[in-house]
Amino acid sequence: MKKTTLHIFTLCFVMLSALSVKAQDIHFSQFYQSPLNLNPALTGVMNCNQRMVVNYRNQWASILKNNAYNTYSASYDQKIPAGRYDYFGVGGTLWGDKAGASEFATIQARLSGSYAKKMGGYRKKAHYLVLGADLGVSNRSIKSYNLQWPSQNNGNGVFDPSKPGEDILDPSFLFMDISAGALWFSVLSKESNFYFGGAFSHLNRANQSFENANIPLYSKFTFHGGGEFMVAQKFGLAPGVVSYIQGPSWQVNVGNSFKFLLGNSRRYNQAFQLGLWARLANRLNDGKLMDAVIVSTRFDYEQFTIGFSYDINASSLFPATNGNGSFEFSMVYKICGPERRGVYCPNF
Repeated sequence: MKKTTLHIFTLCFVMLSALSVKAQDIHFSQFYQSPLNLNPALTGVMNCNQRMVVNYRNQWASILKNNAYNTYSASYDQKIPAGRYDYFGVGGTLWGDKAGASEFATIQARLSGSYAKKMGGYRKKAHYLVLGADLGVSNRSIKSYNLQWPSQNNGNGVFDPSKPGEDILDPSFLFMDISAGALWFSVLSKESNFYFGGAFSHLNRANQSFENANIPLYSKFTFHGGGEFMVAQKFGLAPGVVSYIQGPSWQVNVGNSFKFLLGNSRRYNQAFQLGLWARLANRLNDGKLMDAVIVSTRFDYEQFTIGFSYDINASSLFPATNGNGSFEFSMVYKICGPERRGVYCPNF
Protein backbone atom coordinates (compact mmCIF):
# COMPACT_ATOMS: atom_id res chain seq x y z
CA MET A 1 0.00 0.00 0.00
CA LYS A 2 2.83 2.38 0.88
CA LYS A 3 4.55 1.63 -2.44
CA THR A 4 1.34 2.28 -4.40
CA THR A 5 0.82 5.56 -2.51
CA LEU A 6 4.36 6.67 -3.29
CA HIS A 7 3.88 5.84 -6.99
CA ILE A 8 0.67 7.89 -7.07
CA PHE A 9 2.39 10.77 -5.26
CA THR A 10 5.28 10.72 -7.70
CA LEU A 11 2.90 10.60 -10.68
CA CYS A 12 0.96 13.61 -9.43
CA PHE A 13 4.16 15.49 -8.65
CA VAL A 14 5.52 15.00 -12.17
CA MET A 15 2.25 15.88 -13.88
CA LEU A 16 1.71 19.04 -11.88
CA SER A 17 5.31 20.13 -12.43
CA ALA A 18 5.02 19.58 -16.16
CA LEU A 19 1.68 21.28 -16.67
CA SER A 20 1.99 24.26 -14.30
CA VAL A 21 3.82 26.44 -16.79
CA LYS A 22 2.95 29.62 -14.85
CA ALA A 23 5.11 28.42 -11.95
CA GLN A 24 8.49 29.73 -10.88
CA ASP A 25 11.48 30.11 -13.19
CA ILE A 26 14.68 28.15 -12.92
CA HIS A 27 16.85 29.05 -9.95
CA PHE A 28 20.33 28.24 -8.70
CA SER A 29 21.30 27.86 -5.06
CA GLN A 30 24.64 29.42 -6.05
CA PHE A 31 22.87 32.52 -7.37
CA TYR A 32 26.04 34.55 -6.77
CA GLN A 33 27.79 32.27 -9.31
CA SER A 34 25.23 32.89 -12.08
CA PRO A 35 25.23 36.69 -12.46
CA LEU A 36 23.52 37.08 -15.84
CA ASN A 37 20.65 34.83 -14.75
CA LEU A 38 20.26 36.85 -11.56
CA ASN A 39 20.14 40.38 -12.93
CA PRO A 40 20.99 41.84 -16.38
CA ALA A 41 22.60 44.79 -14.58
CA LEU A 42 25.39 42.39 -13.50
CA THR A 43 26.55 42.14 -17.12
CA GLY A 44 30.17 43.26 -17.21
CA VAL A 45 30.43 43.78 -13.44
CA MET A 46 33.76 42.05 -12.77
CA ASN A 47 37.38 42.75 -11.93
CA CYS A 48 38.64 41.40 -15.26
CA ASN A 49 37.78 42.14 -18.88
CA GLN A 50 35.90 38.97 -19.87
CA ARG A 51 34.04 36.24 -18.00
CA MET A 52 32.69 32.79 -18.85
CA VAL A 53 30.30 31.00 -16.48
CA VAL A 54 28.90 27.45 -16.49
CA ASN A 55 26.19 26.20 -14.09
CA TYR A 56 24.56 22.79 -13.68
CA ARG A 57 21.81 21.69 -11.26
CA ASN A 58 20.28 18.23 -10.70
CA GLN A 59 17.15 18.08 -8.54
CA TRP A 60 14.69 15.48 -7.18
CA ALA A 61 16.76 12.50 -8.34
CA SER A 62 15.87 10.65 -5.11
CA ILE A 63 12.18 10.68 -6.14
CA LEU A 64 12.18 10.83 -9.92
CA LYS A 65 15.32 8.76 -10.64
CA ASN A 66 16.01 9.06 -14.39
CA ASN A 67 13.29 11.73 -14.67
CA ALA A 68 15.07 14.14 -12.32
CA TYR A 69 15.09 17.85 -13.09
CA ASN A 70 18.23 19.03 -14.88
CA THR A 71 19.15 22.67 -15.41
CA TYR A 72 22.22 23.99 -17.19
CA SER A 73 23.44 27.44 -18.14
CA ALA A 74 26.41 28.94 -19.97
CA SER A 75 27.14 32.64 -20.30
CA TYR A 76 29.79 35.04 -21.58
CA ASP A 77 30.14 38.74 -20.84
CA GLN A 78 32.72 41.49 -21.02
CA LYS A 79 33.10 45.12 -20.08
CA ILE A 80 33.99 47.92 -22.51
CA PRO A 81 35.47 51.22 -21.25
CA ALA A 82 33.34 54.31 -21.78
CA GLY A 83 35.22 57.48 -20.97
CA ARG A 84 37.60 57.61 -18.03
CA TYR A 85 35.57 55.89 -15.32
CA ASP A 86 32.41 54.35 -16.78
CA TYR A 87 31.91 51.23 -18.86
CA PHE A 88 29.43 49.20 -20.89
CA GLY A 89 28.76 45.52 -20.30
CA VAL A 90 27.68 43.14 -23.07
CA GLY A 91 26.97 39.43 -22.85
CA GLY A 92 24.92 36.42 -23.81
CA THR A 93 23.40 33.45 -22.03
CA LEU A 94 22.14 30.04 -23.13
CA TRP A 95 20.26 27.96 -20.59
CA GLY A 96 18.07 24.89 -20.67
CA ASP A 97 15.85 23.02 -18.26
CA LYS A 98 14.21 19.58 -18.48
CA ALA A 99 11.73 18.32 -15.90
CA GLY A 100 9.96 15.04 -15.21
CA ALA A 101 8.75 12.10 -17.25
CA SER A 102 7.09 14.44 -19.76
CA GLU A 103 10.52 16.01 -20.43
CA PHE A 104 8.92 19.43 -20.04
CA ALA A 105 11.78 21.50 -21.45
CA THR A 106 12.70 25.13 -21.83
CA ILE A 107 15.64 26.46 -23.83
CA GLN A 108 16.45 30.16 -23.88
CA ALA A 109 19.07 32.24 -25.72
CA ARG A 110 19.46 35.75 -24.36
CA LEU A 111 21.51 38.89 -25.08
CA SER A 112 22.14 41.38 -22.28
CA GLY A 113 23.70 44.80 -21.92
CA SER A 114 24.43 47.28 -19.14
CA TYR A 115 25.92 50.69 -18.44
CA ALA A 116 27.90 51.41 -15.25
CA LYS A 117 28.10 55.03 -14.11
CA LYS A 118 30.58 56.11 -11.46
CA MET A 119 28.75 58.12 -8.80
CA GLY A 120 31.77 59.09 -6.71
CA GLY A 121 35.06 58.03 -5.15
CA TYR A 122 38.23 56.64 -6.72
CA ARG A 123 39.66 53.23 -7.75
CA LYS A 124 40.00 51.72 -4.28
CA LYS A 125 36.88 53.35 -2.87
CA ALA A 126 34.10 54.13 -5.30
CA HIS A 127 30.34 53.91 -5.84
CA TYR A 128 28.66 52.80 -9.05
CA LEU A 129 25.11 52.71 -10.39
CA VAL A 130 24.49 50.10 -13.11
CA LEU A 131 21.43 49.77 -15.34
CA GLY A 132 20.87 46.74 -17.55
CA ALA A 133 18.39 44.94 -19.78
CA ASP A 134 18.17 41.73 -21.78
CA LEU A 135 16.18 40.27 -24.64
CA GLY A 136 15.71 36.54 -25.13
CA VAL A 137 13.92 33.99 -27.26
CA SER A 138 12.65 30.82 -25.61
CA ASN A 139 11.27 27.47 -26.69
CA ARG A 140 9.03 25.36 -24.47
CA SER A 141 8.23 21.75 -25.37
CA ILE A 142 6.66 18.68 -23.85
CA LYS A 143 6.50 15.00 -24.80
CA SER A 144 2.84 14.40 -24.09
CA TYR A 145 3.01 10.70 -25.00
CA ASN A 146 5.07 10.14 -21.85
CA LEU A 147 2.39 11.56 -19.55
CA GLN A 148 0.19 9.33 -17.41
CA TRP A 149 -3.42 10.51 -17.01
CA PRO A 150 -6.03 9.72 -14.32
CA SER A 151 -8.18 8.06 -17.00
CA GLN A 152 -5.40 5.44 -17.36
CA ASN A 153 -5.78 4.27 -13.76
CA ASN A 154 -7.35 0.80 -13.69
CA GLY A 155 -9.18 1.58 -10.46
CA ASN A 156 -6.69 -0.23 -8.23
CA GLY A 157 -3.98 2.43 -8.25
CA VAL A 158 -2.11 0.80 -11.15
CA PHE A 159 -1.27 2.56 -14.42
CA ASP A 160 -2.73 0.88 -17.54
CA PRO A 161 -1.13 2.31 -20.74
CA SER A 162 -3.78 0.61 -22.91
CA LYS A 163 -6.45 2.97 -21.57
CA PRO A 164 -6.97 6.25 -23.48
CA GLY A 165 -5.20 9.37 -22.19
CA GLU A 166 -5.35 12.94 -23.45
CA ASP A 167 -3.61 14.72 -26.32
CA ILE A 168 -1.85 18.08 -26.24
CA LEU A 169 -2.37 19.87 -29.54
CA ASP A 170 0.85 21.91 -29.68
CA PRO A 171 3.75 20.28 -27.81
CA SER A 172 6.19 23.10 -28.67
CA PHE A 173 6.12 26.90 -29.00
CA LEU A 174 8.41 29.95 -29.12
CA PHE A 175 8.13 33.23 -27.23
CA MET A 176 10.11 36.42 -26.64
CA ASP A 177 11.21 37.50 -23.17
CA ILE A 178 12.30 40.94 -21.90
CA SER A 179 13.88 41.85 -18.55
CA ALA A 180 15.50 44.90 -16.94
CA GLY A 181 17.49 45.52 -13.79
CA ALA A 182 19.52 47.92 -11.66
CA LEU A 183 22.51 47.52 -9.34
CA TRP A 184 24.38 49.67 -6.84
CA PHE A 185 27.79 48.63 -5.59
CA SER A 186 30.26 50.34 -3.28
CA VAL A 187 33.93 49.46 -3.01
CA LEU A 188 35.34 50.05 0.46
CA SER A 189 38.81 48.67 -0.29
CA LYS A 190 40.42 46.13 -2.61
CA GLU A 191 39.09 43.31 -0.41
CA SER A 192 35.78 44.72 0.90
CA ASN A 193 32.61 45.78 -0.90
CA PHE A 194 28.85 45.57 -0.77
CA TYR A 195 26.09 45.64 -3.38
CA PHE A 196 22.32 45.50 -3.78
CA GLY A 197 20.06 45.40 -6.79
CA GLY A 198 16.81 44.31 -8.35
CA ALA A 199 15.43 42.96 -11.61
CA PHE A 200 12.03 42.93 -13.30
CA SER A 201 11.74 39.83 -15.50
CA HIS A 202 9.14 38.85 -18.13
CA LEU A 203 8.00 42.40 -18.78
CA ASN A 204 6.05 41.30 -21.85
CA ARG A 205 4.27 38.39 -20.04
CA ALA A 206 4.37 36.03 -23.02
CA ASN A 207 1.60 33.47 -23.50
CA GLN A 208 2.55 30.03 -22.09
CA SER A 209 -0.36 27.92 -23.32
CA PHE A 210 0.31 24.66 -25.16
CA GLU A 211 -3.20 24.99 -26.63
CA ASN A 212 -5.49 27.80 -27.74
CA ALA A 213 -5.70 29.57 -24.41
CA ASN A 214 -4.31 32.80 -22.95
CA ILE A 215 -1.98 31.90 -20.07
CA PRO A 216 0.51 34.77 -19.61
CA LEU A 217 3.81 34.10 -17.86
CA TYR A 218 3.91 35.69 -14.43
CA SER A 219 6.30 38.64 -14.16
CA LYS A 220 9.09 38.09 -11.64
CA PHE A 221 10.68 40.55 -9.24
CA THR A 222 14.18 39.79 -7.95
CA PHE A 223 15.85 41.63 -5.06
CA HIS A 224 19.37 40.74 -3.99
CA GLY A 225 22.27 42.02 -1.95
CA GLY A 226 25.53 40.97 -0.38
CA GLY A 227 29.19 41.75 -0.07
CA GLU A 228 32.62 40.63 1.06
CA PHE A 229 34.31 41.88 4.23
CA MET A 230 37.74 40.95 5.58
CA VAL A 231 37.56 40.72 9.38
CA ALA A 232 41.07 39.34 9.94
CA GLN A 233 44.31 39.05 7.97
CA LYS A 234 43.25 35.86 6.19
CA PHE A 235 39.60 35.50 7.11
CA GLY A 236 36.50 37.17 5.71
CA LEU A 237 32.73 36.97 5.48
CA ALA A 238 30.65 36.89 2.28
CA PRO A 239 26.95 37.25 3.22
CA GLY A 240 24.22 37.25 0.61
CA VAL A 241 20.47 37.26 0.16
CA VAL A 242 18.14 36.96 -2.81
CA SER A 243 14.35 37.13 -2.96
CA TYR A 244 12.13 36.11 -5.88
CA ILE A 245 8.46 37.08 -6.16
CA GLN A 246 6.56 35.55 -9.08
CA GLY A 247 2.77 35.49 -9.15
CA PRO A 248 1.48 33.88 -5.94
CA SER A 249 4.90 32.37 -5.12
CA TRP A 250 7.93 33.77 -3.36
CA GLN A 251 11.30 32.42 -2.30
CA VAL A 252 14.19 33.74 -0.22
CA ASN A 253 17.77 32.41 -0.07
CA VAL A 254 19.88 33.85 2.74
CA GLY A 255 23.20 32.83 4.23
CA ASN A 256 26.90 33.43 4.50
CA SER A 257 30.18 32.02 3.22
CA PHE A 258 33.30 32.02 5.36
CA LYS A 259 36.31 33.00 3.29
CA PHE A 260 39.85 31.81 3.97
CA LEU A 261 42.74 33.34 2.04
CA LEU A 262 45.39 30.87 0.92
CA GLY A 263 49.15 31.16 0.66
CA ASN A 264 51.58 33.42 2.47
CA SER A 265 50.20 36.65 1.09
CA ARG A 266 46.79 38.29 1.03
CA ARG A 267 46.11 37.47 -2.59
CA TYR A 268 42.45 38.18 -3.20
CA ASN A 269 42.13 35.62 -6.00
CA GLN A 270 43.39 32.61 -4.02
CA ALA A 271 40.82 31.60 -1.43
CA PHE A 272 38.57 28.83 -0.18
CA GLN A 273 35.00 29.35 1.04
CA LEU A 274 32.55 27.32 3.10
CA GLY A 275 28.93 28.45 3.13
CA LEU A 276 25.68 27.71 4.92
CA TRP A 277 22.40 28.95 3.47
CA ALA A 278 18.66 28.58 4.02
CA ARG A 279 15.91 28.64 1.41
CA LEU A 280 12.49 29.82 2.56
CA ALA A 281 9.35 29.71 0.43
CA ASN A 282 5.57 29.94 0.72
CA ARG A 283 2.85 27.35 0.66
CA LEU A 284 -0.02 28.65 -1.42
CA ASN A 285 -2.71 29.82 1.02
CA ASP A 286 -0.89 28.01 3.84
CA GLY A 287 1.88 30.17 5.28
CA LYS A 288 5.66 29.72 5.03
CA LEU A 289 8.07 26.79 5.02
CA MET A 290 11.76 26.05 5.35
CA ASP A 291 12.36 24.45 1.98
CA ALA A 292 16.04 23.51 2.24
CA VAL A 293 19.35 23.99 4.00
CA ILE A 294 22.20 24.53 1.53
CA VAL A 295 25.84 23.63 2.13
CA SER A 296 28.29 25.21 -0.32
CA THR A 297 31.99 25.32 -1.11
CA ARG A 298 33.94 27.59 -3.42
CA PHE A 299 37.58 27.64 -4.50
CA ASP A 300 39.18 30.69 -6.15
CA TYR A 301 42.57 30.36 -7.82
CA GLU A 302 43.84 33.12 -10.07
CA GLN A 303 41.16 33.52 -12.77
CA PHE A 304 39.33 30.24 -11.98
CA THR A 305 36.44 29.77 -9.58
CA ILE A 306 34.81 26.39 -8.93
CA GLY A 307 31.77 25.96 -6.69
CA PHE A 308 29.78 23.01 -5.37
CA SER A 309 26.61 23.00 -3.30
CA TYR A 310 24.06 20.51 -2.01
CA ASP A 311 20.47 21.18 -0.95
CA ILE A 312 19.24 19.21 2.06
CA ASN A 313 15.46 19.05 1.78
CA ALA A 314 13.64 20.28 4.90
CA SER A 315 10.05 20.56 3.62
CA SER A 316 7.11 18.17 3.91
CA LEU A 317 8.70 16.17 1.06
CA PHE A 318 11.39 15.00 3.51
CA PRO A 319 9.84 11.50 4.03
CA ALA A 320 9.79 10.87 0.28
CA THR A 321 13.25 12.33 -0.42
CA ASN A 322 15.02 11.21 2.79
CA GLY A 323 16.32 14.76 2.90
CA ASN A 324 17.95 14.54 -0.54
CA GLY A 325 17.46 17.69 -2.54
CA SER A 326 19.76 18.78 -5.34
CA PHE A 327 23.39 18.95 -6.38
CA GLU A 328 24.83 22.00 -8.06
CA PHE A 329 28.11 22.79 -9.82
CA SER A 330 29.45 26.11 -11.08
CA MET A 331 32.62 27.26 -12.79
CA VAL A 332 33.80 30.77 -13.65
CA TYR A 333 36.80 31.69 -15.78
CA LYS A 334 37.91 35.29 -16.20
CA ILE A 335 40.27 36.72 -18.79
CA CYS A 336 42.22 39.59 -17.32
CA GLY A 337 44.28 41.81 -19.56
CA PRO A 338 46.15 45.02 -18.74
CA GLU A 339 43.80 47.70 -17.44
CA ARG A 340 44.96 51.16 -16.41
CA ARG A 341 41.53 52.36 -15.40
CA GLY A 342 38.46 50.97 -13.70
CA VAL A 343 37.44 50.04 -10.20
CA TYR A 344 37.46 46.95 -8.00
CA CYS A 345 34.11 45.17 -8.28
CA PRO A 346 32.22 42.58 -6.22
CA ASN A 347 33.71 39.15 -6.91
CA PHE A 348 30.96 37.28 -8.80
